[in-house]
Amino acid sequence: MTARSDLKLRFLPAAVFTPLFAAAALAFAFWAARADDGDPLGPGVLVAPAVICGLLTVTAVITLVVVARRRSGT
Repeated sequence: MTARSDLKLRFLPAAVFTPLFAAAALAFAFWAARADDGDPLGPGVLVAPAVICGLLTVTAVITLVVVARRRSGT
C-alpha cells in the first residue's frame, strides 16, 4: 500500500509561492548587487536570503512538476 497526497492541496501552495519566491530571490540579488560594503546590510548579508529564496523557488518548481506528472498519470 502506498500513501497518496491530495494533489490539489500540494499544487495550490506551489503555484502561489513559486512566483513569490522567484521575485524575492531576484529582489534580494538586485539589492545585494547594489549594496556597498559600508551599508548596514552589505552584499554578504543579502546573498544568503537570495540563495534561500532561489532554493525555495527550485523546490516549488519541482513540486509543480511532480504534481503535474501525477495528475497526468505518468
